[in-house]
Amino acid sequence: MRTLDNIVSDRGSKYAVSGAPCGSAEQARALVEQLKTIKKFAKATHNTWGLLCAAGPIKQDDGESGAGMVILRMLEREGLRDHLVIVTRWYGGKHLGGDRFRHVQTAVRAYLDSL
Repeated sequence: MRTLDNIVSDRGSKYAVSGAPCGSAEQARALVEQLKTIKKFAKATHNTWGLLCAAGPIKQDDGESGAGMVILRMLEREGLRDHLVIVTRWYGGKHLGGDRFRHVQTAVRAYLDSL
């Protein structure tokens, strides 16, 4: 699994992005659990993810409603299939409003550019 840390920092919230080749929802959940074996990621407020695979688009918002859809749209635009992308957020105490979606996009873009 590839992880890019400290992608965005805004009003105390911090973002990271991770990803790996993945072919199913079950494998995606296992990869998220693997990421959460790292203490820092286990303590994160949200680990949202998206995956385009043979079963169709699959997402998990993990309490950050709408974030999974942002990830899926970017994967579709990029044409990246069978690859899980996880955006991690550590909440910093201040609501970010719509900026949180921009930060998810920034994190996913950084990951896609690193491939």
